[in-house]
Amino acid sequence: MDFQPKLNLRLRTPDFGLKAGHFFTFVKQEALSCLFPALVFTMLAISHLFKVIIPRYDFMLISCISIQIIMYCTKIETKDEVLVICLFHLLGLGMELFKVHYGSWAYPEFAYTKVFGVPLYSGFMYASVASYMCQAWRRLKLRIINWPHHRTARIIGALIYLNFFTNKFFFDVRYLIGLLILYFFWRSVVIFDLNGKLYRMPTILSFLFIGFFIWLAENLATLLGAWKYAYQHQGWAMVNYQKISSWGFLVIVSFIIVAELKMLKDGVKKPVRLIADLELSEVSDFG
Repeated sequence: MDFQPKLNLRLRTPDFGLKAGHFFTFVKQEALSCLFPALVFTMLAISHLFKVIIPRYDFMLISCISIQIIMYCTKIETKDEVLVICLFHLLGLGMELFKVHYGSWAYPEFAYTKVFGVPLYSGFMYASVASYMCQAWRRLKLRIINWPHHRTARIIGALIYLNFFTNKFFFDVRYLIGLLILYFFWRSVVIFDLNGKLYRMPTILSFLFIGFFIWLAENLATLLGAWKYAYQHQGWAMVNYQKISSWGFLVIVSFIIVAELKMLKDGVKKPVRLIADLELSEVSDFG
């Protein structure tokens, strides 16, 4: 069965590149999509000011929950987006419990809201990724061309998540999974809207971009004391470059979950439904 969308679209590279106005719109929408992660980092930055009153990790948990409540009540986030964020919090917390138990990293400070050495706020670091993706999806009106078969995408997502656990006991197969991603996603393209004009970007390239920027954010998070790797206990050091691939794979899992949940909600059996409302005849390369 063919699950590839068949669109009557003429994909064209613009003669004069991306217009400045569209670029600034893109930057603005991306910045707005990062609101929750930005607020989390702001709370991390100021958390030491309150440590005499309340442990930093407890302060962070209260802050993250409060931010989510405010964002929902002010309609910055929808009910469905909050549910997705809660799902990511649980998935992230499960990974944290495992990784901390096996010494991948640690949370050295005291907190009342720690479970098996893991502060409950840590799940919100993963939820931040989900918040960004949900916001960006809505603000940029994302559509997808050539998304793999649902079963294939879900299996790849499950393999990536499981490998975060099994690589402690068996071989790390991330690069084998990477080959599967290249094979099944190489034709996939993300379509997004900037001031009424559609642009495209290869889905795999978007994975890499987001993963790189999350790695930069992780460097800031460890500098602020959100958590520490073993080589950072004697003093801060830049996070290992290998973590870029780890974050890249996490981005792929996150993207697959968000995309599949949106299709499931809309009753989409074929990805073509996700982009069936495209009416413009030209879609330009982003860049």
